[in-house]
Amino acid sequence: MSVREVVVWPDPRLRQPSVAVTEFGPALRALYQDLVDTMYAERGLGIAALQLGDPTRMFIVEPELAGRAKEDPPVAFVNPEVMFESDDKQKSDEGCLSFPNIYVQVERPMRTTVKAQDLDGNWFEVSGEGLLARCLLHENDHLTGKLLVDFVGPLKRQMIKRKLAKRGERDDE
Repeated sequence: MSVREVVVWPDPRLRQPSVAVTEFGPALRALYQDLVDTMYAERGLGIAALQLGDPTRMFIVEPELAGRAKEDPPVAFVNPEVMFESDDKQKSDEGCLSFPNIYVQVERPMRTTVKAQDLDGNWFEVSGEGLLARCLLHENDHLTGKLLVDFVGPLKRQMIKRKLAKRGERDDE
């Protein structure tokens, strides 16, 4: 469909509640294609609908990361639910399309299992560890309004806000 502008923090749309999908039809597929086009244009590993300003409870993940073939389409996670998070943790820098050129050290479970529906409404589960677990949990966080800045203290949050504001000023020129 089209590459859309990614919503950048502190835009309040990133905190809006996501809405469960009840109709699996052309509108959902059009949103999915916009997510795909935008994720690839921005060179991301995943993207949530809220990052396009759409409150639909859906995110996508790059196919190879999700254990699929490179030529497969990105995996759609509609109405996802985190079913399992391991007690063992991993700490690593995380980036986000809604925080361009910002990286935050985030501790997350090493392994997770997410249950979701596909674009036809069929339920499936994906279990992952390492980067896949991190990506699944990061994208799911978007659907609950949790963002990278929620993992840092107030000083770092202000620094991020200033950096993104300067970026926005440059974009306006």
